[in-house]
Amino acid sequence: MSRAGDPFDTYLLRVLCTLLTERSVSRTAIKLNQSQPAISVALKRLRAVFHDPLLVREKSAMVPTERALEIYAAARVALEEIDKMFVEGSEFSPASTQQTFKVGCPDYVVVSFLSGVVETLRKSAPHARLTLHSLGPEYDYERALADGALDIVIGNWPEPPGQLHLSPLLDDELVCTMSETNPLARKPMTVEQYLAAPHVVPMPYSPSHRGVVDTHLASMRVARNVRVVLPFFSMAPHLLPGTDLIFTTTRHFAEHYAKFLPLAVVPAPIAFPRMRFYQLWSDRTHHSAGHRWFRGLLTATGERLWKRRTGRD
Repeated sequence: MSRAGDPFDTYLLRVLCTLLTERSVSRTAIKLNQSQPAISVALKRLRAVFHDPLLVREKSAMVPTERALEIYAAARVALEEIDKMFVEGSEFSPASTQQTFKVGCPDYVVVSFLSGVVETLRKSAPHARLTLHSLGPEYDYERALADGALDIVIGNWPEPPGQLHLSPLLDDELVCTMSETNPLARKPMTVEQYLAAPHVVPMPYSPSHRGVVDTHLASMRVARNVRVVLPFFSMAPHLLPGTDLIFTTTRHFAEHYAKFLPLAVVPAPIAFPRMRFYQLWSDRTHHSAGHRWFRGLLTATGERLWKRRTGRD
């Protein structure tokens, strides 16, 4: 959406890019803090400008036309260049910036990490905006970083993508979470019991992503007994009470839910590698003063979380 004080009317350009990313009038309205009728009117104007429908309905989804896809790349570049003229033209000041930082992350990161990010951001940059995008198997986060739909991606990869800039944020051990009534919670679990027990497993958040647990088990030439597959990590803890399911996850995630659900958190019987979280970004934002500051904020938040967990000053 055009910011107050924009010397150029970038509103239609921002609506166009958001529509082609979200492929939904309602979601675009929410993201741009506009009404659905206003976005519909903007789409009508865009269709007239480009002499093309831009978005057409196929079955239950809106899909971009070939012309829309051609326009999209140029529109993203144009918006980025316009923003640079006003954001990067002077020394970056967190206290006065109105910059929007766009972060993609799996849902389980929000609980323990992004709450600290939001707290610091509200104190240091009260006029800035933060938008979060959930990662999923159908979402191409590398393209989103390249074309400006995202500025940073947070996640864990056994082998992070080599073509992107990378910085570690934090790491944590893997533990087993289960109902506090599960017999396996009463004494140390064996490897055989772990592999035979029914497991709940979230879907990978990227087509190229294979989690630490499955990667390590594959190296041992064994597999766990997957019985429930979920689209989101945050659903898993709520399915454990009263069942025989096991959920393997990070300690900080498990202990958060064990505070208000009848769950037991026990050591994993297999020496899994620690789960390491990174922030990734592209050349597009690498030298931006505002983004350098925000990446530093993420790093500092990770360091505070690690010190709190380890009891170090």
